[in-house]
Amino acid sequence: QVQLVESGGGLVQAGGSLRLSCAASGRIFRLNAMGWYRQGPGKERDLVASITSGDSTKYADSVKGRFTISRENAKNTVYLQMNSLNPEDTGVYYCNAEVSPNGYNNLAVWGQGTLVTVSS
Repeated sequence: QVQLVESGGGLVQAGGSLRLSCAASGRIFRLNAMGWYRQGPGKERDLVASITSGDSTKYADSVKGRFTISRENAKNTVYLQMNSLNPEDTGVYYCNAEVSPNGYNNLAVWGQGTLVTVSS
């Protein structure tokens, strides 16, 4: 089995910064694309940022220029640096990864989520 464990969420004032981390563990042959999703109050879960195994990145328009996604392959970890936070960034942030446990199949794995609250 593969687990994703997120950390770094919390309460921050508007204009502040937070850094989220997501570490993958378990049976991992290859870690492919990884990403962060956000589910705001009463909203659907939407992609915030993603990064491929080749470090190509993609961002939601609402976070471009403020958030940066990166990964540290030696630690099977993905990060999300969030700057200039505003109340609309409030929500539960979920880590997602495409994992191959054996080199043949790919699995989509989700973390348990970490809450980010931005106060005005």
